[in-house]
Amino acid sequence: MSNPQSKTIDVWVVEDNDEYRAILAEVVNNAHGMKCPQSFSRCEEALAALEVESPPQVVLLDIGLPGMSGIDGINLIKSLSPATEIIMLTVYEDNDKIFQSICAGASGYLVKKHSADKIAACIREAYEGGAPMNAQIARRVLTMFSKMSTPRGNYALTQREKEILNLLVAGLSQKMIADKLFLSPLTVPTHMKNIYAKLQVHSSTEAVTKALKENLI
Repeated sequence: MSNPQSKTIDVWVVEDNDEYRAILAEVVNNAHGMKCPQSFSRCEEALAALEVESPPQVVLLDIGLPGMSGIDGINLIKSLSPATEIIMLTVYEDNDKIFQSICAGASGYLVKKHSADKIAACIREAYEGGAPMNAQIARRVLTMFSKMSTPRGNYALTQREKEILNLLVAGLSQKMIADKLFLSPLTVPTHMKNIYAKLQVHSSTEAVTKALKENLI
């Protein structure tokens, strides 16, 4: 089995501010094991590129874009490249945009004040199956969904699977979950496969989205 860290992570940046877009591209290109081969000022440009080029593993996607918003672009990017992880990188921290981004399929949600090291770490985390969010946003998400109705379905998750799903929603990668629960790094993927099968999803992003939508945590 190949080590995910042995592969260079292709990251596209979609950000309408020219200066900040250049900074993000530089952050990615200076990070170990990552490169930014493409950057765009609009969602429409990124979608056109996806039609003809190999998709990236991760997209850093601004919300407040001219034309199509980042939130509207999530589903279209996912339809062209389901395996691409999308991290919303924005100045917004309000609950509505957090909710919309996650429900649309975003893998993580970060505000633009983060350092270069933090952004690079979150790209790596999303690539490895995590759901990066800063602590304040993670608390907001959990608070939002804790106020929703009781779970819609009984998926027969075991207590361990619920623990893992909780940590996945909180933004931990599979390696971090293994460390947190004192499990072998090989055990967590097995639990994840069982969770996917029971929830009838195919990725950690879909599992997180379903857990939040149906208040399974």
